[in-house]
Amino acid sequence: MKVSPITFALLAAALYAINSPFSKLLLSYASSEMMAAFLYLGAGIGMSIMHFFRKDKEERLTRKELPYTVLMVLLDIAAPILMMAGLKSATAANASLLNNFEIVATSLIALLVFKEKIRTRLWIAIGLIVCSSMLLSFEDISALTFSHGSLLIILACTCWGMENNCTRMISKKSPEEIVIIKGLGSGTGALVVALLAKDAFPSLQIIAIILLLGFASYGLSVFFYVYAQRSLGAARTSAYYSLSPFIGALLSFLIFREPLTMTYAIAATVMIAGTVLVTRDSKESE
Repeated sequence: MKVSPITFALLAAALYAINSPFSKLLLSYASSEMMAAFLYLGAGIGMSIMHFFRKDKEERLTRKELPYTVLMVLLDIAAPILMMAGLKSATAANASLLNNFEIVATSLIALLVFKEKIRTRLWIAIGLIVCSSMLLSFEDISALTFSHGSLLIILACTCWGMENNCTRMISKKSPEEIVIIKGLGSGTGALVVALLAKDAFPSLQIIAIILLLGFASYGLSVFFYVYAQRSLGAARTSAYYSLSPFIGALLSFLIFREPLTMTYAIAATVMIAGTVLVTRDSKESE
């Protein structure tokens, strides 16, 4: 049975949704750099095992894709470290919604660098998502003070936006190989950063849990994301992927019992409007 690329995009979104709330829980036991390292190593190790048992091997990466591959790994070292650092001070619900800023970064880079077409409706959606992200970035809306954690998360999303476009350029190649390189390369890089910062290793039990979370939320999520990008492109895949923050926000409220503020409610409403426009634009572009 042939699986729709939209189904792959939605699976990617659902798996990634568990990352913010559960990572915030685990940050009590591991530093930002250690978390980032073992999340990506979990993705790389898990996908290596999957790759070993899968029969149908796809076309491998070549030297031609090397620039995109190297940039993909470097961006994937920076992005999760910024995300984990941001999660320490931002609420899990805010962090989950702010993940939608990745749509803005992905779409603008797809337009400006890779010349993908962006329709008028998507521009309006991008504007709404930017407005929502700005609201979520204010620590105290009455005093107009920015949340340091939220700004770090926006920087992480910008890195992932560029990384999404790099991945798009190599998405015709083996998804397992892409995830293995992303996971092992970025995980090793983040681990080196953690060791240089003299961060303490978490316990073996915590490491095992982080590895499993990384395999699901980074490994399998990216695996399905790459398959979706083959048919949908970077901007359109991000449109369906935009459901992930709302799932993550719901999980955050259930786990942390965070209070629902008026600012959050307004920002969520604006974000939902932007996401609906993005999804409709993607369907009309098919």
